[in-house]
Amino acid sequence: MSYATEPSHPHGTPEKTAVLLVNLGTPEAPTAQAVRPYLREFLSDPRVVEIPRAIWWLILNGIILNVRPKKSAAKYASIWMPDGSPLKVHTARQAALLQGYLDEKITGVPVVVDYAMRYGNPSIADVLTRLKAQNCQRILLVPMYPQYAASATATVCDAAFSALQQMRNMPALRTIRHFHDHAGYIHATAQNIRDYWTLHGRPDKLVMSFHGVPRYTLEKGDPYHCECLKSGRLIAEKLGLGKEQYIVSFQSRFGRAEWLKPYTTATLVELGKLGTKRIDVVCPGFVSDCLETLEEIAQEGREDFQHAGGGEYHYIPCLNVHPEWIHALSGLVLDNLQGWLDKPDAAQLERNRLRALEAGAKV
Repeated sequence: MSYATEPSHPHGTPEKTAVLLVNLGTPEAPTAQAVRPYLREFLSDPRVVEIPRAIWWLILNGIILNVRPKKSAAKYASIWMPDGSPLKVHTARQAALLQGYLDEKITGVPVVVDYAMRYGNPSIADVLTRLKAQNCQRILLVPMYPQYAASATATVCDAAFSALQQMRNMPALRTIRHFHDHAGYIHATAQNIRDYWTLHGRPDKLVMSFHGVPRYTLEKGDPYHCECLKSGRLIAEKLGLGKEQYIVSFQSRFGRAEWLKPYTTATLVELGKLGTKRIDVVCPGFVSDCLETLEEIAQEGREDFQHAGGGEYHYIPCLNVHPEWIHALSGLVLDNLQGWLDKPDAAQLERNRLRALEAGAKV
């Protein structure tokens, strides 16, 4: 096996610690040409679609990639921001704000914050290479999924470990598994909802819609369903809601297999048929607004609810760059950086450099 060329490393240089935020990904543009390779990469991941590879290859390449890119591109176009994809824009801003917060909180210790996308660009492999070139020898990997799922969190780890396999001199790597019940995340989510209600009033029912996954993943041991229910319960408790005032549902069903229930679409239609005067929908499983929240929930969800006879429909934006979320994220990161934030000893580094030169090192 051949490894990637190692970056030059002058002896006596302080090692850095890095924090790498990773979210799902996005096409480079809201066009069918850009969406097609993104969908191919995403839907080719065996953790995302657990169907025998030969059968799925025929379905993916024979049907889906010939039909879906154009439809998806139109949906992306409806939510595209001036600066690009909402998911990438918000993630980049989160990384920049986190960098600023850590710079104020940690003195004398070099910490680098960057972000990557699991599918599309910037790729995890490219960013890990960039961090290594900056002498980041300790990297905290932060999948930006509050609830663990094999099809989300685990595949981020897969990509990171695969990238490290190409390196001769690997950096140390830590991963955050989940933060579905982290006090800061729960507080920030509840505060984000409260802030919205302060401006717009309260609904008759709050719908917390999480990304859906096939039911067989639960039966095979994936904890995602349980973690979504726990997040929903804790958020409701923080808001002081009774069981009759909120509901947890699951969106984005794909294919014919049974997925986690209740389905968000069916829930919205049912609430509409009941003549509910107002519902608010929030997506606590997403820390950044994206296609699934802005198009599927904010747009399609409204049509489903109101077409069925419902009244007011409000979509509450994701955490994005809410100050309480950045504060919570920094706390989560600092908790997981313990032992990695010792100040470099300049005198010791110089002694190390001189010893290395005496032993024949060139730099």
